[in-house]
Amino acid sequence: MDNKIPAIKDLNGIPTLYVNGAPFFAYAGEVHNSSACSLEYMERHVWDKIDGLQLNTLVVPVYWEQLEPEEGVFQYEIVEGLLKQAKQRDMHLVLLWFGLWKNAESMYVPGWMKKDSRKYFRAEKGSHEKLNTISPFCEAAVERDAAAFAKLMEHIKTQDENHSTVIAVQVENEVGLLGTGRDHCAVAEERFARQIPEQLAAEYQASGTWAEAFGADASEYFMAYYFASALERIASGGRAVYPLPCYTNAWLKQHPWYAGSYPSGGPVKDVHRIWKRTAPSLFTLAPDIYVPYTAEVTEEYGYEGNPLFIPEVRKDAVTSSYCLYAFLKCHAICYSPFGIEDLGLLPEEVEKPSPEVMAALNINPAVFATDGGSKYLGKTYRLLWNLEPLYLKYRGTDAMQCYIKKSETDTGTYLRFQKYQVIIDYMPTAPAKPVAAGAVIALGENQFLIAGMMSRLTFLAEDNDTGKVAILKLQEGRIERGEWIPTRTLNGDEQIMLSLGEMPSCLYVELYQY
Repeated sequence: MDNKIPAIKDLNGIPTLYVNGAPFFAYAGEVHNSSACSLEYMERHVWDKIDGLQLNTLVVPVYWEQLEPEEGVFQYEIVEGLLKQAKQRDMHLVLLWFGLWKNAESMYVPGWMKKDSRKYFRAEKGSHEKLNTISPFCEAAVERDAAAFAKLMEHIKTQDENHSTVIAVQVENEVGLLGTGRDHCAVAEERFARQIPEQLAAEYQASGTWAEAFGADASEYFMAYYFASALERIASGGRAVYPLPCYTNAWLKQHPWYAGSYPSGGPVKDVHRIWKRTAPSLFTLAPDIYVPYTAEVTEEYGYEGNPLFIPEVRKDAVTSSYCLYAFLKCHAICYSPFGIEDLGLLPEEVEKPSPEVMAALNINPAVFATDGGSKYLGKTYRLLWNLEPLYLKYRGTDAMQCYIKKSETDTGTYLRFQKYQVIIDYMPTAPAKPVAAGAVIALGENQFLIAGMMSRLTFLAEDNDTGKVAILKLQEGRIERGEWIPTRTLNGDEQIMLSLGEMPSCLYVELYQY
């Protein structure tokens, strides 16, 4: 593969995005769904609003209805304009392909497809009520989507291969079926009665029809296989033209927990085995996180074989804490709060979804708050960028250990190094401020760099009965591309408690024992 093309490569056992031949971490933000349909709107309402946030990547949709407004006629002005705007600002892009499916519906397909519902047929409930979702069993629709996506990738290659402005592409958005566990159209009914595919029979050591093999999970597994098959057809065709990293994203499984209350068949964690087997062209399955237990989802989706990529997440003050944890603990490739341009507005200027939309999407309104987001996110991105040389040196080793406050009842933790224990007390949660999060990096046997916020730390000897610990040197300062720049040396009563305040910051400490 051409080293100029962005790619996921293994670096010391950790999947890492390479851009222009070097490791790259996407400190990103995703724009609102309709922001990228107008280049003028992007200029007036997005780019200026994200100044100061220290983003290196913007996540923007590409809409099939704009790309192919007439069947077989493609228009690339918006795509070319987005590339130009990003290049002018030395910004990278992750493109979201809003093709056949967006949030479990077919919202962004071209008008000529929407109006031909006989050829491009819809999924159906058990009552045969038609959904506003083109069925994944509609091969004609999948083929048209695949053809359009390949055209998009071809054009990106032509325009951008020598620049690598576009570093990854999301294929569709939160696919699945809402309001039913599975599709009941005629084709789906016939397929559901068949024997399960050989690859799933091998994966699950099961046999028989879908109902026989998977019982109560049959409907969701059935849809997962056919949505994954459709996305594999689309992604593989596009990557054959231009092999950018491709992924897709999940509307999380959440209360009330049954398939159809969240998009059935989408890449929630329970069906990753099916998606991984069926759609190998997707390098990862990404979570869109609109639940309060963000850290747990981050850990759940960042596992071996599924590099962590977060295309949508909350944008208030606590997102800076989750961001720090996602990169330093879970080896994230991308972290991207949704509606990023809102952080350039006053809180009262932000348009929030209506209660009806919130209820329909099963979203806690708190995750759309912006209070404190702009104050802390840019500082966190800047800190992470400056930490990169040390992060790349120590990640995946016991020398770098991380923590985060996960709930109101979570008051602290402790870390263990070769000669020391670190007791960490979390500061109380406060409105419009981050929660406790950070990392402790052992630079040597007795030297430590601490990075984070809202934390108090105490070092003890590993054998606390026989050793006493004291501080030889404690410094405030900053990291500049892996180099420690001290600004103040602390002594006396200032050494009693090592504290990190609300703003992401660093301390350097040298210890000795007596």
